[in-house]
Amino acid sequence: MSSLTSKQDALAYHAQGRPGKIEVVPTKPTVTQIDLSLAYSPGVAEPCREIAADPDKVFEYTARGNLVAVVSDGSAVLGLGNIGPLAAKPVMEGKGVLFKRFADIDVFDIELATQDTEEVIAAIKAISPTVAGINLEDISAPRCFEIERRLAEELDIPVFHDDQHGTAMITGAALLNAAELAEKRLEDLTVVVNGAGAAAIACANFVFALGVKPEHLLMCDSKGVIHAGRDDLNEYKAAFARETDARSLADAMQGADVFIGVSVGDVVTPEMLTSMAANPIVFAMANPDPEIAYELAVATRSDVIMATGRSDHPNQVNNVLGFPFLFRGALDVQATGINTEMLQAASRALAELAREGVPGSVARAYGKESLEFGREYLIPKPLDPRVLPRAATAVARAAMESGVARRTVDLDAYEREVAERLGPERDIMRRIVSRARRNPKRIVYPEGTHAKTLLAAQAVAREGIAHPILVGDRDEITSGATDVGVDLAGIEIVDPATWPRLDEYEAELIRLRAHRRKLPAGVARKRVLDPVWFAALMVAHGDADGMVAGATRNVRKTMPPIMKVIPKRPGTTIAAGVSMLITNQGLLFLADTALNIEPSSEDLAEIAALSADLVRRIGIEPVVAMLSFSSFGGSPHPRSDAVRRAVLLAREEDPELLIDGEMRVDAALDPVVQARYEDCRLGGRRANVLVFPNLEAANIGFNLVRMLTAESTMIGPVMVGLDKPVIAMQPHSAGVADIVHLTAMACIEAHDQSTRDAALEAAARR
Repeated sequence: MSSLTSKQDALAYHAQGRPGKIEVVPTKPTVTQIDLSLAYSPGVAEPCREIAADPDKVFEYTARGNLVAVVSDGSAVLGLGNIGPLAAKPVMEGKGVLFKRFADIDVFDIELATQDTEEVIAAIKAISPTVAGINLEDISAPRCFEIERRLAEELDIPVFHDDQHGTAMITGAALLNAAELAEKRLEDLTVVVNGAGAAAIACANFVFALGVKPEHLLMCDSKGVIHAGRDDLNEYKAAFARETDARSLADAMQGADVFIGVSVGDVVTPEMLTSMAANPIVFAMANPDPEIAYELAVATRSDVIMATGRSDHPNQVNNVLGFPFLFRGALDVQATGINTEMLQAASRALAELAREGVPGSVARAYGKESLEFGREYLIPKPLDPRVLPRAATAVARAAMESGVARRTVDLDAYEREVAERLGPERDIMRRIVSRARRNPKRIVYPEGTHAKTLLAAQAVAREGIAHPILVGDRDEITSGATDVGVDLAGIEIVDPATWPRLDEYEAELIRLRAHRRKLPAGVARKRVLDPVWFAALMVAHGDADGMVAGATRNVRKTMPPIMKVIPKRPGTTIAAGVSMLITNQGLLFLADTALNIEPSSEDLAEIAALSADLVRRIGIEPVVAMLSFSSFGGSPHPRSDAVRRAVLLAREEDPELLIDGEMRVDAALDPVVQARYEDCRLGGRRANVLVFPNLEAANIGFNLVRMLTAESTMIGPVMVGLDKPVIAMQPHSAGVADIVHLTAMACIEAHDQSTRDAALEAAARR
């Protein structure tokens, strides 16, 4: 179990809400009787007749073309062994999540209640008309070889055993680049493979396909080197028997250029590593413990080029870099199978991508300032948005060139389409959390006694996102934590009644309100003891870096104390709330959803600028639509005129900002509708920042989307225009995960604020 998670976390994740990790969601309307008559009887008969006449039309009228079956008998679940089909189901559901997350491929997970080879083959053949591809998973060797071979021969859809060929494909990409760094040719490499199971044999065969000579490879199993004198070898191991005097792993590694480990932990000693050739390439991929620990290997040989199967070391050989993109390309050309040419194409595409410059947003997502091709960066990162279009296009090209594609695609157009299918916005919260971990800040929560806040604070502290501060009565917080099973380690508790700077806070509040009407001392003290006022004063005084509020109070009640305590950012005249909406179609930022009831043209222009600034700092190019009931003068009215004037003001302030309006929301989000307006400057791009003309429209739009799109996630609002980071969430819609994400947002806002302040101070000194 990762140090960032516990058994309780893992079980709660799988059990909370709807059990498991997947569901089936209709993709067509099913609301009216007409919808249902089209979805089922009598309308469904028409596509049935079309498919009966032409079977290939199944790809046109059903979901088959984007559907993969992940099939297992539970006989060899990674790290768990033969645990059977029911216990394997969480893994198979997880595999489905990865398919969807990284390549937008739908999955049915199929767990078979048999481990008989013939029965497994028969079952998969029987269900094959349902899907366009078969991903075999966690089936033990040597049965998996026969199952895959037979299915590949007898079915006309891709069949892929990820434990074999997925590992081999990523290993091959890493080897291509490691050999280049070592300045060695593949045909000259001497290779040792430790482990003789499905993955090891697939890796060996794949490096042969890339150029390694079979006579230069020695394979070892638990009994030592597989050599020609052994009489205990099955047909798969026998193919790797060599005439050699080497008998042990230590013997085999002497002078070797490459070690590929797909076996068990800690079987390689420093002495073995020392005996290898110069610039040794060591892929120690056993999990969770590599064949030799990363730290030990790099301490033993400064010239080692190292990869492991772990995410906490450089160069993780991770199958998620392979199977989603391989299937994406194969499905999109309706391939009849997956061949060596397609595997090599994917492997080489990944290797080539690693040699290119890495976007800063990708490096930051992994907690680094930059990533450059070298010993610590041999293969791309799974979250790099360039991987999907690059690898899928390479696979599609190879499928067409090798004659297994039913469908031909324009590869240039295809690469663009795939890149847009899963844009970088899908990774937004992961990227935000990763940035926060690099610079964790002190974030205060005024509702420190609430169960949601307690659970979120525990997650925040455990994952290193921030240093959480809970405001409230200490005994009440401690008791509440016990009730919900929260460990308060790493969490600071602040009781306003015993805070040493309480008098100072009270005096500051009286001073802040002096320009209106002097607060009586009793009133001021009562306000300071209120957790929201107190938390805001902590942030204003620098005792906390940011604030996340709203677990129990709505925004309209949370914001007045904050606005009265925390000043606006220098150079701004307005503050606003920006809500983030994460949908299947991408990410939207909605403004202003919190504060300004009837903003003027000047106010709207500033709200647009502040919102665009937030979006840029997250790492996304803002495309701003100023919303109205009218599009581009279609319905002249003082209100729509005011929105159009705001667009002109925003362009004057920031000529580089891509902004237009006034426009209706359909023109902002639908390029087809947008194309009706020749003067629209968005250029057919879907807006990602929607600025509403007033709070009434924003509130209606915000809550309408929230109520009607259960599969979407609404986060925020994040307050922009204030001098300190404040996030005021909606209590009715915010869960524990939302509080964690908002905390990460507050951290990066605090970091950006400190960077801005430092720049201003430096400019003032000059």
